[in-house]
Amino acid sequence: MTEIPKTDITRAISEAAYQAYEKKLMRDVMSEPVPKHIAIIMDGNRRFAFGMGMDAADGHAKGRDKLEEVLDWGREIGLKILTVYAFSMENTSRSPDEVGTLMKLFEENFYKLATDERVHKYKIKLQVIGDRSILPKALQKAIKVAEDKTKDYDRYFFNIAVAYGSRQEMLDAIKAIAKDVNDGKLKIDDIDEKVFASKLYTGDMPDPDLILRTSGELRLSNFLLWQLAYSELYFTDIYWPGFRKIDFLRAIRSYQLRQRRFGK
Repeated sequence: MTEIPKTDITRAISEAAYQAYEKKLMRDVMSEPVPKHIAIIMDGNRRFAFGMGMDAADGHAKGRDKLEEVLDWGREIGLKILTVYAFSMENTSRSPDEVGTLMKLFEENFYKLATDERVHKYKIKLQVIGDRSILPKALQKAIKVAEDKTKDYDRYFFNIAVAYGSRQEMLDAIKAIAKDVNDGKLKIDDIDEKVFASKLYTGDMPDPDLILRTSGELRLSNFLLWQLAYSELYFTDIYWPGFRKIDFLRAIRSYQLRQRRFGK
Protein backbone atom coordinates (compact mmCIF):
# COMPACT_ATOMS: atom_id res chain seq x y z
CA MET A 1 0.00 0.00 0.00
CA THR A 2 1.34 3.41 -0.96
CA GLU A 3 1.81 5.69 2.02
CA ILE A 4 0.25 9.14 1.68
CA PRO A 5 2.80 11.88 2.43
CA LYS A 6 2.16 13.75 5.67
CA THR A 7 2.24 17.05 3.81
CA ASP A 8 -0.70 15.91 1.65
CA ILE A 9 -2.64 14.80 4.73
CA THR A 10 -1.95 18.11 6.46
CA ARG A 11 -3.02 20.01 3.35
CA ALA A 12 -6.24 18.01 3.07
CA ILE A 13 -7.10 18.60 6.74
CA SER A 14 -6.35 22.30 6.39
CA GLU A 15 -8.55 22.58 3.31
CA ALA A 16 -11.40 20.74 5.01
CA ALA A 17 -11.15 23.03 8.03
CA TYR A 18 -11.14 26.09 5.75
CA GLN A 19 -14.23 24.90 3.90
CA ALA A 20 -16.07 24.18 7.15
CA TYR A 21 -15.18 27.62 8.55
CA GLU A 22 -16.24 29.35 5.34
CA LYS A 23 -19.63 27.60 5.42
CA LYS A 24 -20.15 28.61 9.06
CA LEU A 25 -19.26 32.22 8.31
CA MET A 26 -21.65 32.23 5.37
CA ARG A 27 -24.48 30.90 7.54
CA ASP A 28 -23.76 33.56 10.19
CA VAL A 29 -23.61 36.34 7.60
CA MET A 30 -26.84 35.29 5.92
CA SER A 31 -28.65 35.15 9.26
CA GLU A 32 -28.39 38.95 9.63
CA PRO A 33 -29.00 41.94 7.32
CA VAL A 34 -26.04 42.49 5.01
CA PRO A 35 -24.74 45.93 4.02
CA LYS A 36 -26.31 47.35 0.88
CA HIS A 37 -23.20 49.22 -0.25
CA ILE A 38 -19.58 48.15 0.31
CA ALA A 39 -16.61 50.20 -0.85
CA ILE A 40 -13.16 48.62 -1.07
CA ILE A 41 -9.69 50.16 -1.19
CA MET A 42 -7.89 47.42 -3.08
CA ASP A 43 -4.34 47.83 -1.81
CA GLY A 44 -1.23 45.65 -1.93
CA ASN A 45 -0.93 44.42 -5.52
CA ARG A 46 2.71 45.42 -5.87
CA ARG A 47 3.80 44.20 -2.45
CA PHE A 48 2.06 40.88 -3.08
CA ALA A 49 3.88 40.55 -6.41
CA PHE A 50 7.31 41.44 -5.02
CA GLY A 51 6.83 38.99 -2.16
CA MET A 52 6.09 36.25 -4.68
CA GLY A 53 9.06 37.12 -6.88
CA MET A 54 6.85 38.63 -9.61
CA ASP A 55 6.85 42.08 -11.15
CA ALA A 56 4.27 44.79 -10.51
CA ALA A 57 2.32 44.00 -13.69
CA ASP A 58 1.73 40.44 -12.49
CA GLY A 59 0.47 41.78 -9.17
CA HIS A 60 -2.03 44.05 -10.88
CA ALA A 61 -3.23 41.15 -13.05
CA LYS A 62 -3.73 39.05 -9.90
CA GLY A 63 -5.62 41.95 -8.36
CA ARG A 64 -7.93 42.09 -11.37
CA ASP A 65 -8.70 38.39 -11.02
CA LYS A 66 -9.45 38.88 -7.32
CA LEU A 67 -11.92 41.64 -8.10
CA GLU A 68 -13.89 39.27 -10.32
CA GLU A 69 -14.13 36.85 -7.39
CA VAL A 70 -15.25 39.57 -4.97
CA LEU A 71 -17.92 40.70 -7.41
CA ASP A 72 -19.31 37.16 -7.29
CA TRP A 73 -19.06 37.00 -3.49
CA GLY A 74 -21.03 40.22 -3.17
CA ARG A 75 -23.74 38.98 -5.48
CA GLU A 76 -23.90 35.73 -3.51
CA ILE A 77 -24.72 37.49 -0.23
CA GLY A 78 -27.20 39.90 -1.83
CA LEU A 79 -25.02 43.02 -1.91
CA LYS A 80 -26.62 45.80 -3.96
CA ILE A 81 -23.68 48.15 -4.61
CA LEU A 82 -19.94 47.48 -4.80
CA THR A 83 -17.56 50.42 -5.22
CA VAL A 84 -13.83 49.80 -5.63
CA TYR A 85 -10.83 52.14 -5.65
CA ALA A 86 -8.83 51.03 -8.67
CA PHE A 87 -6.62 54.01 -9.57
CA SER A 88 -6.23 57.29 -7.70
CA MET A 89 -5.21 60.71 -9.00
CA GLU A 90 -2.00 60.26 -7.02
CA ASN A 91 -1.24 56.97 -8.81
CA THR A 92 -0.54 58.94 -11.98
CA SER A 93 2.84 59.88 -10.45
CA ARG A 94 4.06 56.26 -10.63
CA SER A 95 6.55 55.23 -13.29
CA PRO A 96 5.33 55.69 -16.90
CA ASP A 97 5.81 51.98 -17.56
CA GLU A 98 3.61 50.94 -14.63
CA VAL A 99 0.93 53.53 -15.41
CA GLY A 100 0.94 52.48 -19.05
CA THR A 101 0.56 48.83 -18.09
CA LEU A 102 -2.36 49.68 -15.80
CA MET A 103 -4.11 51.76 -18.45
CA LYS A 104 -3.86 48.89 -20.92
CA LEU A 105 -5.11 46.43 -18.29
CA PHE A 106 -8.07 48.68 -17.51
CA GLU A 107 -8.89 48.97 -21.20
CA GLU A 108 -8.89 45.19 -21.63
CA ASN A 109 -10.98 44.75 -18.48
CA PHE A 110 -13.70 47.18 -19.53
CA TYR A 111 -14.12 45.50 -22.90
CA LYS A 112 -14.21 42.17 -21.08
CA LEU A 113 -16.90 43.43 -18.68
CA ALA A 114 -18.96 44.68 -21.62
CA THR A 115 -19.26 41.13 -22.96
CA ASP A 116 -19.11 39.15 -19.70
CA GLU A 117 -22.05 36.71 -19.57
CA ARG A 118 -22.36 37.14 -15.79
CA VAL A 119 -22.70 40.91 -16.12
CA HIS A 120 -25.70 40.51 -18.43
CA LYS A 121 -27.18 37.49 -16.67
CA TYR A 122 -27.23 39.25 -13.29
CA LYS A 123 -28.03 42.73 -14.69
CA ILE A 124 -24.91 44.41 -13.29
CA LYS A 125 -24.69 48.13 -14.05
CA LEU A 126 -21.15 49.42 -14.44
CA GLN A 127 -20.20 53.01 -13.68
CA VAL A 128 -16.78 54.67 -13.56
CA ILE A 129 -16.29 57.51 -11.10
CA GLY A 130 -13.36 59.89 -11.38
CA ASP A 131 -11.88 62.41 -13.80
CA ARG A 132 -11.86 60.29 -16.93
CA SER A 133 -10.73 63.28 -19.01
CA ILE A 134 -7.13 62.63 -17.93
CA LEU A 135 -7.26 59.00 -19.08
CA PRO A 136 -6.02 57.80 -22.49
CA LYS A 137 -8.61 58.12 -25.26
CA ALA A 138 -8.56 54.36 -25.87
CA LEU A 139 -9.46 53.74 -22.22
CA GLN A 140 -12.19 56.37 -22.29
CA LYS A 141 -13.70 54.57 -25.27
CA ALA A 142 -13.58 51.20 -23.48
CA ILE A 143 -15.28 52.72 -20.42
CA LYS A 144 -18.07 54.17 -22.56
CA VAL A 145 -18.63 50.81 -24.26
CA ALA A 146 -18.96 49.03 -20.90
CA GLU A 147 -21.21 51.71 -19.41
CA ASP A 148 -23.46 51.83 -22.49
CA LYS A 149 -23.83 48.04 -22.54
CA THR A 150 -25.05 48.00 -18.93
CA LYS A 151 -26.80 51.37 -18.56
CA ASP A 152 -30.29 49.88 -18.27
CA TYR A 153 -29.44 47.32 -15.58
CA ASP A 154 -30.49 47.87 -11.97
CA ARG A 155 -30.04 44.60 -10.07
CA TYR A 156 -26.43 45.10 -8.97
CA PHE A 157 -24.35 48.30 -9.21
CA PHE A 158 -20.61 48.03 -9.76
CA ASN A 159 -18.68 51.29 -9.46
CA ILE A 160 -14.99 51.55 -10.31
CA ALA A 161 -13.04 54.61 -9.16
CA VAL A 162 -10.43 55.41 -11.82
CA ALA A 163 -8.39 58.66 -11.81
CA TYR A 164 -10.34 59.40 -8.65
CA GLY A 165 -9.56 61.77 -5.80
CA SER A 166 -12.13 62.79 -3.21
CA ARG A 167 -10.78 66.32 -2.75
CA GLN A 168 -10.94 66.91 -6.50
CA GLU A 169 -14.44 65.44 -6.52
CA MET A 170 -15.56 67.95 -3.89
CA LEU A 171 -13.88 70.85 -5.71
CA ASP A 172 -15.70 69.86 -8.90
CA ALA A 173 -18.98 69.73 -6.95
CA ILE A 174 -18.37 73.22 -5.55
CA LYS A 175 -17.63 74.56 -9.04
CA ALA A 176 -20.81 72.96 -10.40
CA ILE A 177 -22.90 74.53 -7.63
CA ALA A 178 -21.23 77.92 -8.14
CA LYS A 179 -22.06 77.74 -11.84
CA ASP A 180 -25.70 76.91 -11.11
CA VAL A 181 -25.89 79.89 -8.74
CA ASN A 182 -24.23 82.15 -11.30
CA ASP A 183 -26.64 80.95 -14.00
CA GLY A 184 -29.63 81.58 -11.76
CA LYS A 185 -30.54 77.89 -11.56
CA LEU A 186 -29.92 77.67 -7.82
CA LYS A 187 -30.26 80.01 -4.86
CA ILE A 188 -27.55 80.10 -2.20
CA ASP A 189 -30.10 79.42 0.55
CA ASP A 190 -31.18 76.25 -1.27
CA ILE A 191 -27.72 74.68 -1.03
CA ASP A 192 -27.78 71.81 1.46
CA GLU A 193 -26.16 68.40 1.91
CA LYS A 194 -28.50 66.79 -0.60
CA VAL A 195 -27.69 69.36 -3.29
CA PHE A 196 -23.96 69.04 -2.66
CA ALA A 197 -24.09 65.23 -2.73
CA SER A 198 -25.97 65.31 -6.04
CA LYS A 199 -23.02 67.12 -7.63
CA LEU A 200 -20.48 64.49 -6.58
CA TYR A 201 -19.32 61.77 -8.98
CA THR A 202 -21.47 59.34 -7.00
CA GLY A 203 -24.60 61.43 -7.65
CA ASP A 204 -27.67 60.05 -5.90
CA MET A 205 -25.94 56.81 -4.93
CA PRO A 206 -26.41 55.91 -1.23
CA ASP A 207 -23.32 56.27 0.95
CA PRO A 208 -21.28 53.13 1.71
CA ASP A 209 -22.32 51.14 4.76
CA LEU A 210 -18.89 49.56 5.00
CA ILE A 211 -15.46 50.63 3.73
CA LEU A 212 -12.87 47.89 3.63
CA ARG A 213 -9.13 48.31 3.04
CA THR A 214 -6.60 45.56 2.45
CA SER A 215 -2.78 45.52 2.96
CA GLY A 216 -2.61 46.69 6.58
CA GLU A 217 -2.55 50.43 5.87
CA LEU A 218 -4.76 52.39 8.27
CA ARG A 219 -5.72 55.34 6.11
CA LEU A 220 -8.38 56.24 3.55
CA SER A 221 -6.13 57.72 0.86
CA ASN A 222 -8.49 60.41 -0.41
CA PHE A 223 -11.34 57.97 -1.04
CA LEU A 224 -15.04 58.94 -0.66
CA LEU A 225 -14.27 61.46 2.11
CA TRP A 226 -17.71 63.08 1.98
CA GLN A 227 -19.60 59.82 1.54
CA LEU A 228 -17.96 57.93 4.43
CA ALA A 229 -19.26 60.26 7.18
CA TYR A 230 -21.08 57.38 8.92
CA SER A 231 -19.60 54.36 7.16
CA GLU A 232 -18.15 51.53 9.22
CA LEU A 233 -14.43 50.97 8.59
CA TYR A 234 -12.65 47.63 8.38
CA PHE A 235 -8.92 47.06 7.84
CA THR A 236 -7.12 43.80 7.14
CA ASP A 237 -3.40 43.01 6.80
CA ILE A 238 -3.92 40.79 3.76
CA TYR A 239 -2.74 42.09 0.39
CA TRP A 240 -5.52 42.45 -2.15
CA PRO A 241 -4.56 39.53 -4.46
CA GLY A 242 -4.44 37.24 -1.41
CA PHE A 243 -7.85 38.32 -0.12
CA ARG A 244 -9.99 35.22 0.50
CA LYS A 245 -13.69 34.62 0.76
CA ILE A 246 -13.40 34.07 4.50
CA ASP A 247 -11.70 37.48 4.80
CA PHE A 248 -14.62 39.03 2.94
CA LEU A 249 -17.14 37.26 5.15
CA ARG A 250 -15.25 38.26 8.31
CA ALA A 251 -15.53 41.89 7.27
CA ILE A 252 -19.28 41.52 6.74
CA ARG A 253 -19.65 39.75 10.07
CA SER A 254 -17.71 42.48 11.85
CA TYR A 255 -20.06 45.05 10.33
CA GLN A 256 -23.11 43.09 11.45
CA LEU A 257 -21.92 42.91 15.04
CA ARG A 258 -21.49 46.66 15.35
CA GLN A 259 -24.15 49.08 16.56
CA ARG A 260 -24.61 51.88 14.05
CA ARG A 261 -25.88 55.03 15.74
CA PHE A 262 -25.26 57.67 13.06
CA GLY A 263 -24.25 60.18 15.73
CA LYS A 264 -27.39 59.63 17.85
